[in-house]
Amino acid sequence: MDISTDIWGQLAVEASQVYLSDGTVRSPFADTTIEKLPDKVLLHIFSYLSHREICRLARICRRWRQIAYDTRLWKNVSLRPEVSGLHVGSLEMLLQLISVRFGPTLRYIELPIELITHTVLHELSGKCPNLTHMLLDFSTAMQLHDFSEMQTFPTKLRYMCICLSEVIFMEGFMRKIYNFINGLEVLHLIGSYEKCEEDEEEIYEVINVHKLKSATPNLRVINLYGINFIDDSHIDAFSSNCIQLECLAVNFCNKVTGSTLKTLIQRSKRLTCLLMNGTSLKSEFVMQAEWDKCALQELDITATDLSTECLVDMLTRIPSLKFLSAGQINGFNDSVLKLWMESGNTRPLISLDMDSSDNITDEGLLKFLQRHGHQLSACCLSGMPHITDQLWMSILPLLGNCKIIVMGTAEKLGVNIHVDQLMDTIASNCGNLERLELRWDPDNLRFSDKSQKAIDILRVKCLKLRCMVLSDGRYYETVKANFERADRITVVRTTTCCRVSPYHLLRNYNDLIFN
Repeated sequence: MDISTDIWGQLAVEASQVYLSDGTVRSPFADTTIEKLPDKVLLHIFSYLSHREICRLARICRRWRQIAYDTRLWKNVSLRPEVSGLHVGSLEMLLQLISVRFGPTLRYIELPIELITHTVLHELSGKCPNLTHMLLDFSTAMQLHDFSEMQTFPTKLRYMCICLSEVIFMEGFMRKIYNFINGLEVLHLIGSYEKCEEDEEEIYEVINVHKLKSATPNLRVINLYGINFIDDSHIDAFSSNCIQLECLAVNFCNKVTGSTLKTLIQRSKRLTCLLMNGTSLKSEFVMQAEWDKCALQELDITATDLSTECLVDMLTRIPSLKFLSAGQINGFNDSVLKLWMESGNTRPLISLDMDSSDNITDEGLLKFLQRHGHQLSACCLSGMPHITDQLWMSILPLLGNCKIIVMGTAEKLGVNIHVDQLMDTIASNCGNLERLELRWDPDNLRFSDKSQKAIDILRVKCLKLRCMVLSDGRYYETVKANFERADRITVVRTTTCCRVSPYHLLRNYNDLIFN
């Protein structure tokens, strides 16, 4: 801080102080209570609270109730209590909320299955003309409401997320809304991947993708997440009609093999982001695509079974790749890194995620990062037991521009990780760091009584740090208490409920967020 600014600030404080007859100082704000704050200040304070908290405050007094019901506080509303949303007990109550509280200011709404009826959608269409984002959660549905009488639907939607049921066919509902959703730019179809069991029952195609693509020609971003019936024909369908397509995500759609990748690349000239984590890509299909002619900048092929030959062929042909997630691939080894560097196509790279890449050696990684570490904004080298604190001490000085770093493995090691030295090195070299995760088992972390000093230095030097994730244990508690004493309560988190990902750097990251 500028010294002169600090002095003037102190003089301003002293000038505002009131001295009593006995010589004591009385603050000019001594008589100020929250009741004396103007409505616009209270409204601003309320805007930082969740809707659950706002509803509780509405019970305090008539004035707070009036402020709590101000429509400006109700632009983004979730009515799914299982994901921290409000619980609405009846359709009548929701219809009243739409009419009285939401109105023209509503931009975003999340509806659970029990509140998705033709009456509710009709009211949203008529009373909320500026609604642009909608999430419809059918995931727990065993039976749909009757939509045969539905004649209207919100027409200004730009973003729609549909959480699919495993057993309920959606075509009766979708047929009613096709004429209203041609302005959609972002579409999420969320499957039941996380609920699947190993012994799968019969798979149903619960939504007709081939009809849906005809009704949504303006899509820029398509996210098909964990849907067990999605295959290459559905990718082909979207690419045939969506000429504006910039981002396609099919993470955890395990029937996708890549057989239509060649056609996708040929048709989708604007495609810059392709996310295929956990798919069943086949090397022969991937090698048929014209990667040298694509505009691709962001690629995720994590947990696929691509061969070393395929990886070399693809990476040496993509000319402008900035973001690569390629962890958990046995075929990714030192020779892939070496040939990729020699091709010259690593020059634009800003994000590298090599999680659990056991076939890459310390030496291979160090050579790569000595050449390209300075340009990286994200470096994720987790899940590899051979990457210990000693290698990170050599790597961190090369990562001066990094915003995201992930290190460590959850499996127990035969060596100890001296975390105080790591914190010192991070603080000295990574001043731009925003997100950090240490995945090492707490039993492997070694720290001294002076670790508070190392944490203090990290906190003071890495002022942009907004998320630091650690495994539960003594060190986590120590770091958490340190940051909380400095009023940075939300920074330190546990791996139980948080994971750091380089996805924050994706150009379409905000569009890809769902749930």
